[in-house]
Amino acid sequence: MDILSLRTPLSDSVIQTLKVGMDVRLSGVVYSARDMAHKRLCELVNTGKSLPIDLQGQVIYFVGPTPAPAGRAIGAAGPTTSARMDAFSPILLAAGLKGMIGKGYRSDRVRDALRQFGAVHFSTLGGAGALLSQHIAASKIVAYEDLGTEAIRQLELVDFPCIVAYDAFGGSVYDAVGPQQESAKTA
Repeated sequence: MDILSLRTPLSDSVIQTLKVGMDVRLSGVVYSARDMAHKRLCELVNTGKSLPIDLQGQVIYFVGPTPAPAGRAIGAAGPTTSARMDAFSPILLAAGLKGMIGKGYRSDRVRDALRQFGAVHFSTLGGAGALLSQHIAASKIVAYEDLGTEAIRQLELVDFPCIVAYDAFGGSVYDAVGPQQESAKTA
């Protein structure tokens, strides 16, 4: 299978070419954000206030990295379980977000929002935070420093490995999961 190299921000025309299961190497700026940062961003959107980052065409990586060791841009940077952001993702997609990176399943509500707003969800390797950090060339806190590891960071990715787990057409890599595995995903 071919590997597709993508640069952020993601345009609508690029989103339309992405299909479930595609192997992607993502480069460019993405933002890190987990639960508390998502909650704050959504509160701003819901009250019509300005966001601390521009979401147009952007990608958010669900990660709370460890401190950077000497000589590195970032510490271990493995993905957080995506379902934890399900309540927030449709709001941010409506505000212009075009992609997310995490691990695991997304709700039907998120899947519908991906279709509605023309966006994708990428999955990457859980449990491989040290390996993934080697694909992050730069990291700086840009919002919510008080959240510590959950602060929003601007990350510079270089050939970050992921797959298209949910596309803008309603497809999911998990659609082929059998009945026993399907019930386990909701547990």
